[in-house]
Amino acid sequence: MASDESATGSDTRNGADWSLAERQALVVLEDAFREYQHIAVSFSGAEDVALVDLAVRVRGTGVPVFSLDTGRLHPETHRFLETVREHYGITIETLSPDPDEVNRLVRDKGSFSFYRDGHGECCAIRKIEPLTRKLGTLDAWITGQRADQSVTREGLPVAQDDLAFSTAEHPVRKFNPLADWTGADVWDYIRRREVPYNTLHDQGFRSIGCEPCTRPVGPHQHEREGRWWWEDSADKECGLHAQNVTEPIRIIGR
Repeated sequence: MASDESATGSDTRNGADWSLAERQALVVLEDAFREYQHIAVSFSGAEDVALVDLAVRVRGTGVPVFSLDTGRLHPETHRFLETVREHYGITIETLSPDPDEVNRLVRDKGSFSFYRDGHGECCAIRKIEPLTRKLGTLDAWITGQRADQSVTREGLPVAQDDLAFSTAEHPVRKFNPLADWTGADVWDYIRRREVPYNTLHDQGFRSIGCEPCTRPVGPHQHEREGRWWWEDSADKECGLHAQNVTEPIRIIGR
């Protein structure tokens, strides 16, 4: 079992606190599904599997779930996505980037330009563009973001207008049921519910993204120190949650 996430999260909640935190997350999900017909859960293939478990409890196996396949994920993440599909009996829609845009980037700048230029352009092509297409078909989406994940997510609300992906003609709402949970809370939930998890967590990976941009961290490091470690901590958003940063990554076509 992935150990000590444990290590950098808050102390474990007592039973009453746990019941309240879990119930509050379920209520956020219940309200979201009741209010919006065109809504889906975003799943990264990491510890946000706790969100998938909660959503299945609310909506059953028909819960709409999607995941971004950037073309640079770890093999362990691909296997984990299959495990989650089979464990819950759900369908996970895979979103992929435009191959022409990926080929252009690789042709012009190589496969690892983000180490030189920053991750913005690569993430815009591999993540933001396919998400933009998907959110064009939805009125709301549900994420596993937590306020304790990075300085850019402090004060994260459980529900917000998604200003990064909304237009005047098509507003988009975003729900963050785990906003007030800590990393320790998530792992307590995974253990108690015997939820499957990505085996990369057993190798020291705390925050999991694309293979070239993710590395293990030590027990006393913050989880986001394993992401884009060559960049400033205030820049550690890929653009999926662009309104968390002062100067959001440009969204293609917006």
